[in-house]
Amino acid sequence: MRTWAHEGKFVMPVRQLPSRPNLDHLKQQAKDLIKAHAGRTLAAAQLIREFNPQFRGASDEAIFAIEFKLSDAQLTVAREHGFLSWTRLKRRIEKPVPSDRLDLPHHERIADPAFRRAVDLIDTGDEASLRAHLKLHPGLARRHVVFEGMNYFHNPSLLEFIAENPIRHNKMPDNIVAVTEVILEAMAKSGPNADANLNQDQTALDVTLALVSSGSVPQACGKQVPLIDLLCDWGGDPGSALRTAVLHGSLEAVRALIRRGAKVDLTVAALGDAEGFKRMLTTASAQDRHLALAVAAQYCRVEIVRILLDAGEDPNRYNPIGGHSHCTPLHQAAGYGTLELAQLLIERGARVDIKDCLWKGTPADWAHHVGSTEMEAYLRPLEKAAAKPT
Repeated sequence: MRTWAHEGKFVMPVRQLPSRPNLDHLKQQAKDLIKAHAGRTLAAAQLIREFNPQFRGASDEAIFAIEFKLSDAQLTVAREHGFLSWTRLKRRIEKPVPSDRLDLPHHERIADPAFRRAVDLIDTGDEASLRAHLKLHPGLARRHVVFEGMNYFHNPSLLEFIAENPIRHNKMPDNIVAVTEVILEAMAKSGPNADANLNQDQTALDVTLALVSSGSVPQACGKQVPLIDLLCDWGGDPGSALRTAVLHGSLEAVRALIRRGAKVDLTVAALGDAEGFKRMLTTASAQDRHLALAVAAQYCRVEIVRILLDAGEDPNRYNPIGGHSHCTPLHQAAGYGTLELAQLLIERGARVDIKDCLWKGTPADWAHHVGSTEMEAYLRPLEKAAAKPT
């Protein structure tokens, strides 16, 4: 389940539009969100916090305290579906264009013929033709294309296509490192060295580094570490990709990024020994503690989870933006963990009736989905008991 978003932010999966979206249905979703906000539903607060920029970082209480208008709800629904605004979502439904075809791989949705040709040359590993094409089209190496309807790869540069993340062909050419260097050289040669270009280049490097570090195809093809080294050699910030790699279970990439200078933080320490984690915990921020709990639950680090609960972390908060934010630690335990972890969380007060924000499933539903009969047998009676009126 991929939830990593553009610009290095690991966020909630978007709710993709159906093949024939209905604007009236989406308007009703916005009205339902207003009702859920008025009813102080925790999932509503999490959706608003995640997808409405006005409320990014706000507490549940702060979100419930504000007047939540229809325009706020419509913006939240639009961004929940991967669109920057309600207007752009409305345009997609009323006047769709070829780039809106979510059933096509991204390279087939590119309208710019020069950009599409460059991507095709990347995919075939044709270094010489790519070098000539980029020379023929100065500035193409820095150009971007716009995609909507997903929660990452919204506005990729040409460089980002080398990562095969999102998956388009499920493979990459053997010479992808050399192909990437062709693009990097073209970026360095194109245009004046204005601050705007330098900032744009740094963003492209860092985003591509995160895509490579979290991508299953670079890892499977044995190209992940060589690409990490190349991108870092050209100025990519290894620290910018570290959490993304951790949250995608790309431990080989984590080691490579640390070797290249990424600083070990509490998120990474959650994968290590308990004593080392305790030492870092004393000076960690509240945000880092919250994310560390999500990571520890994801990796089923029972002792680390216990340390964080002892330190006062709330097992009933949705995971933070930046860590599977559509669910709670108990969902992760139910879907990917062990009975020991689920029991610990419930002993410390974790609620069994909270539903995730995307599929509207309880932890027991997650256990059922993955076929964990023992976990479901433990959770389902607790869920039924919690549903009974007191």
